[in-house]
Amino acid sequence: MKHISLIVSLLLAVALGVQAQPKALFDKTTHEFGTILWKNPVTAIFKITNKGDKPLVISNVTTSCGCTVADWTKEPIAPGKTGIVSSTFDAKAIGRFQKSVGIYCNASTKPIYLAIRGEVTADPKNYTFTHPYQIGAIRLDKEEIEFEDANKGDKPTMELLVANTSDKLYTPVLMHLPPYLSAVATPEKLGRGRTGKIKITLDTEKLPKLGLTTASVYLSRFPGDKVGEENEIPVSAVLLPDFSHISQQERLNPPAIHLSAQELQMGALAGDEKKAYTIIVKNVGKSNLEIRDLQVFNSALGVQLKKRVLKPGASTKLKITAFGQNLKKVKGTPRVLMITNDPNNPKIIIKVKVTSKK
Repeated sequence: MKHISLIVSLLLAVALGVQAQPKALFDKTTHEFGTILWKNPVTAIFKITNKGDKPLVISNVTTSCGCTVADWTKEPIAPGKTGIVSSTFDAKAIGRFQKSVGIYCNASTKPIYLAIRGEVTADPKNYTFTHPYQIGAIRLDKEEIEFEDANKGDKPTMELLVANTSDKLYTPVLMHLPPYLSAVATPEKLGRGRTGKIKITLDTEKLPKLGLTTASVYLSRFPGDKVGEENEIPVSAVLLPDFSHISQQERLNPPAIHLSAQELQMGALAGDEKKAYTIIVKNVGKSNLEIRDLQVFNSALGVQLKKRVLKPGASTKLKITAFGQNLKKVKGTPRVLMITNDPNNPKIIIKVKVTSKK
């Protein structure tokens, strides 16, 4: 009996060892730089999360040419934790570019390939390409600040590129920052025709709730500037639910959300018009589906959902309405956010393509 027990124990240990595997999940597989300036190196950062139950180890990262340099998290990434892979492009060649980055890790027998792409322009003064959004005499590369996939405890960062097209010395400052955001400008002052950046950090521990949190910050255009619609920059942060503590039974029998559409084409609306579209939401999983949060990113849209909890096989209707009168008043892309208890799809974004009639 002792021999049998020993054999069973060994077989069980082997089986558990086979099941225990790291699993690499990247926040994106392609980074689009858009238009960048010649001889101004740019860096793409890819976040990698270990969704397995064994430490994830990145042994090497290769690039497709010498114009790109890679770096990565050298320490083992524990289950449920995140690391980064970064790729810096030297921008020394004019024109379109697309480069690949190969990730060698113990989660795959083959390299995992990521891509960076964009276009290099030779005109350093033509900021309409690299900084397409204008606030007074200051140009920016983004019209809104987005932290799309934040996890509790993380402190993700993003950069807002700034160009000074005025004839005076300029100090980049973001006003009315909420408690969960901090910002540092580099350099602190920009001369005429000079560029810089504002690094913005999100403290997820200070976010008030799960799901979507929105606010507005304001770019100071000159000393003593006031806040208003002209210098407003929308901010959004999405805090994802934590599934690290769910049971094995819940993992084997998860809910699964399915939508009849995730992108709506609504065309152009006049100021007195509105248009509605209905999406069917269905639970194709094995346990109850919960819609934990349902919000819009700006006032151009409204939403109505009949049921928040769906049993397996059940469905409900989600009505999305676009309001023409609000389209001219808002900045940013109209879209809807859903936060669910589906561990494979905790965040659903529904994009609404709608414009204001001129």
